[in-house]
Amino acid sequence: MRLSIRLQLSFLFFLEFFIWGAWFVTMGTFLSQEFSASGGQLAKAYETQSIGAIIAPFVIGLIADRYIAAQKILGILHLVGAALLFTVSNAENFEGFYPYIFIYMLLYMPTLALANSVAFNKMKDPSKQFASIRVLGSVGWIVAGLTIGYLGWEGTQNLKFTFYMAATASAFLGLYSFFLPNTPPRLGSDQSISLREIVGLDALAMLKDRGFLFFFIASVLICIPLAFYYQHANQFLNEVGMEAAASKMILGQISEVLFLLLLPIFIKRYGIKNALIVGIMAWGVRYLLFAYGDSGSQTWMLLFGIILHGICYDFFFVSGQIYTDFKAGETYKSTAQGLITLATYGVGMLVGFRFAGWLTDQYVTETTHLWKEIWIQPAIFSFVVLTLFLFLFKNETIKI
Repeated sequence: MRLSIRLQLSFLFFLEFFIWGAWFVTMGTFLSQEFSASGGQLAKAYETQSIGAIIAPFVIGLIADRYIAAQKILGILHLVGAALLFTVSNAENFEGFYPYIFIYMLLYMPTLALANSVAFNKMKDPSKQFASIRVLGSVGWIVAGLTIGYLGWEGTQNLKFTFYMAATASAFLGLYSFFLPNTPPRLGSDQSISLREIVGLDALAMLKDRGFLFFFIASVLICIPLAFYYQHANQFLNEVGMEAAASKMILGQISEVLFLLLLPIFIKRYGIKNALIVGIMAWGVRYLLFAYGDSGSQTWMLLFGIILHGICYDFFFVSGQIYTDFKAGETYKSTAQGLITLATYGVGMLVGFRFAGWLTDQYVTETTHLWKEIWIQPAIFSFVVLTLFLFLFKNETIKI
């Protein structure tokens, strides 16, 4: 791959995830500060990600794969997204905020797959080339968090500026996308594509395999406690008095990059089952740390809980992607990943966001929440999933 193409694609992923990280992490805090939003309202706002994940395959399968070059539709979606992000920043209440962020996420989630398509189209060996380019996405998310912390928008209750920042980056990426390498539709406009192909339903046949069935169920279930972190972690850290919480939360993305490098070594030595077990266990440990930590003498517990994000995400979700690819073989390779994404980020996290919002509303005080009581419950849920997984999932040897 030419250096110029590598730099183009790396900058694409930097901007793609900078935009998302610029507002998504702190949205719960923003809604609480600006509109005194309830847990149920936070759930509605965050579950737009899950609805977008469910809709995304249809956008790709029905439009991008057949009619419009991937880089062009990527540009159009980000330009429209910029206008929507600018609009939500000026909302006067939750009712004025929600419709625009809902539409925005319906448009943004397909751009993740479109960015991948543009990158894969220029790679001769994606298994070796993609990771070094995709890592710039994590860097973009980290830079967004550092910027928010440096400018002090959380402490001064000026988080509306995060949407201005994201809107500016989205407008720039929208224009930039039109200069990316051409990625024409992979199908002709006259070629048919079935619903089963679009959402990966063909891969449901894999559930006949007992091992994959238990992994699939565990993946959906673990997304329920996962939703608590995305929806309430920044709000929690700000309410307990942690300064520049968004900046400190990027420690999770840094650890994600580091543990991603260690993951192949771990799987090769200890097996895929142990990698998945460590990932599930990390979720439970993280929430116990949040339950008993504070912004005083126990700050280390909060920071350690944030740093565990690398293990939580890489050891379960990335390991899960590797396991899914292994089990799919050549027969379902193209549809299995779509199915597992739909089940986790779509269905699993949709349930998780709703449950997290309902639960936090049960522990509201006049000025804050009873966070210990809140975090204990996803911790227990994680350990229940872990126990079931230990007994029901059989280890398999996977070549790395």
